[in-house]
Amino acid sequence: MIRSGRFIVIIAVSLVLHSCFKKDEAVPVHPRGPVKTDTIALTDNYKFQVYFDLATGTAVSTNLRTESDLGFECSSSGWKIILNTGDFMKVADMGVIPFGEPHDTTGMKMSFDKSDGNPDSLAFGRWFTLAGGDTLSLNHVYAISRGIDPNGNPLGLYQVIFDSLKMGTYYFRFAKLNGQDVRSAIITKDPSMNYIWYSFNSGGSVKNLEPPKDSFDLLFTQYTTLLYTDEGEAYPYLVTGVLLNRNLVRAAKDSIHDFSAMDLETANSIQLSPALDGIGYDWKRFDFNSASYTVLTDRFYLVRDKSGYLYKLRFIGFYNGAGEKGYPVIEYQAL
Repeated sequence: MIRSGRFIVIIAVSLVLHSCFKKDEAVPVHPRGPVKTDTIALTDNYKFQVYFDLATGTAVSTNLRTESDLGFECSSSGWKIILNTGDFMKVADMGVIPFGEPHDTTGMKMSFDKSDGNPDSLAFGRWFTLAGGDTLSLNHVYAISRGIDPNGNPLGLYQVIFDSLKMGTYYFRFAKLNGQDVRSAIITKDPSMNYIWYSFNSGGSVKNLEPPKDSFDLLFTQYTTLLYTDEGEAYPYLVTGVLLNRNLVRAAKDSIHDFSAMDLETANSIQLSPALDGIGYDWKRFDFNSASYTVLTDRFYLVRDKSGYLYKLRFIGFYNGAGEKGYPVIEYQAL
C-alpha cells in the first residue's frame, strides 16, 4: 500500500536525483587495497548474468539470463515493474481492452526500458492510479515480447494486466497473446532486495535470481540500449556490458587521468552518477576486419561501491585462454 502524499514526495526526490546529480561526499581516507584481477564468465553466447562484489572479489550469484521476465520493485514505497532487458524484451500498451482474449501487436509501438534506469523511461510506466491509499490498476492490457534466447530464437508473446499493489503485494494476471493459458500471480516485497523477478515459464514462478541489495555492486550481462545511426536515428540493440546495483552504487567514466596514478584525492573531485549503465558496454570495440573485440585501454571507471568506498576499475581483456569471447577481464583497486 502506498500513501499518496508520501508517494508524491518519493517521486519528486527520485526525479531530482536523476536530473541533477549532487556531488558525492568524500570517502574518508583508508588504506589503499591491492590491485586485483578477475575474469567474469558470461561465456561465448553471453548466456549468463553475473552479480559481482568488489570488496570480496567474488561472483555473488550467476544465472541464465533467460530465467526471468519481469522484476518487481521491493522498496517500501516502490511500484516500478521492469523488464529483463537481457532478453531484448519489449512492451506495447494495448489500453483498456478485454484481458485473456486473442490479441496481436499489428501497428502497435513497442517500448523498451531505458538502460540508464530512469523511472520516467520504463516500458510499463505508471501502470496504476491511487484510490483509498491502495495502488490500483489503470486496467491497461500490455502485450509483451519476451525477446530472444542466446541463440536468437524468439521466446514468445504474452499479455499481462497488473491488478493492484496492496500491503506490499503485487497482484497480476498473464496469458499467451492468443488468449491461452490464463494465470494469476502474486509477488510479495522483500525489503532486503532491490527487485524480485518472475518468469512466465512453466505456468509462472517467482525467481530469486538477484542477490540481496547489500551483497553486490555490479551486474555483468547483456542488456538492451539505444544506439544511433549516422543520421542520428535511435534504434534498440543488445549489448554486453556492466550495470550498477540500482540503488547503492555510483560510477563515472574517466578518459583523462592515468589509471595507475589515480588516487583517492583526485577520485573525490570527480562527480559520480547513479545511471544504471554508468559503466555500460563501450569499453570494447568490434573490429569487422578481424571479427574480434578490442578492449579500449584509454578509459577506466571510478565506482563507489555499496558500502561507500571508491574503486578504480578498467577492462584488460574479453577472451579466455582458449580464445573464446564473453570473458571480461577486470583490473581494479580500492582507493
